[in-house]
Amino acid sequence: MITKQQKSEIIDNIKKDVKKSSIVMFANFHGLNVKLVSELRKLLRQVGAKYFVTRKTLVKKALEASSFEGEMPGMEGETAMVYTDGDPLSSASALNNFAKKNKFLKILGGVFESRYIGADRVIALASIPSREVLLSQILNIISSPKRGLVVALAEIAKKKQN
Repeated sequence: MITKQQKSEIIDNIKKDVKKSSIVMFANFHGLNVKLVSELRKLLRQVGAKYFVTRKTLVKKALEASSFEGEMPGMEGETAMVYTDGDPLSSASALNNFAKKNKFLKILGGVFESRYIGADRVIALASIPSREVLLSQILNIISSPKRGLVVALAEIAKKKQN
C-alpha cells in the first residue's frame, strides 16, 4: 500500500515530467509480458523517451492540476505514460511502430503543445518523417532542377564533340 506522502511525491514527479516534456502519450499495455515491456523501454530509451507505469488516479490528479486545453483522453485498462523532452515525432513514431508489431499495446492519446490529443492525432504525429528526412527531401527538391540542367548541358556537350 502506498502512503499519502508517497502518492503526493508521485503526483509531483508526474507534474514535473509533464511540464518539461515536449509530448506525453498514454498507452494501454494490457497483455504485454515482461520481455516485451523491456524491449519497449529499450526502444524508447534509444529515442530519448521514458516509459512510466503508475496508478491512473495519480496521473489524472497530476494532469487535472495542469492547464491543458481540450478533453483528457480516456485511460481505460492498464495505462502507461510515455514522455520525452526531446523529439516528439521520433518518440511517437517509436511507440506507434511498437504498437503495430505488438497488438497488446494500444495508444490512448496524450498531451502535445499544451493540449490533450486523441490516439488518432498521436498516430498522425508518428507518421510525420523526422527532421533529417524532411531536410534531405527539401534539399533533393531544390537540387533536382539544377541536376537536370547539368545532365542536359553534358549531353549537349557530348553531341557537339561528336
